[in-house]
Amino acid sequence: MSIPIYCAHTRLVDPNTLKPNPANPNRHSAHQIQLLASIIQEQGWRNPITLSKRSGLIVRGHGRLEAALLIGCDVVPVDEQDYASEAEELADLLADNRLAELAELDEDELKRLLKSIQESDPAFDLELTGFAEDEIR
Repeated sequence: MSIPIYCAHTRLVDPNTLKPNPANPNRHSAHQIQLLASIIQEQGWRNPITLSKRSGLIVRGHGRLEAALLIGCDVVPVDEQDYASEAEELADLLADNRLAELAELDEDELKRLLKSIQESDPAFDLELTGFAEDEIR
């Protein structure tokens, strides 16, 4: 399956050749992977999978890899990055998810943004924002 790519990347890679980092502590639910796959199918690739030149392992994008495999992508965009040490690589792996968790959601701004999306395109599937229908209500 060919998906449009809108993000910067170093190269395109067969997702079956990528190696997840076994130290990654994040686990993705089937629901999360299905939602991510739907977003990638609908909007194309907006973020590459980050690969370490040092170890050859995925640093960021384990969920994107699972989504790509689920929908049968032939290739995925990969951003290869240099890491000076294993510690630096693992710290980036952890920080990528942890920093997003620390953000605070402004409920009023979220409501305004969801309303704006709906008004600009009434047929747009709001679940592609990552929020479930009951959360949107």
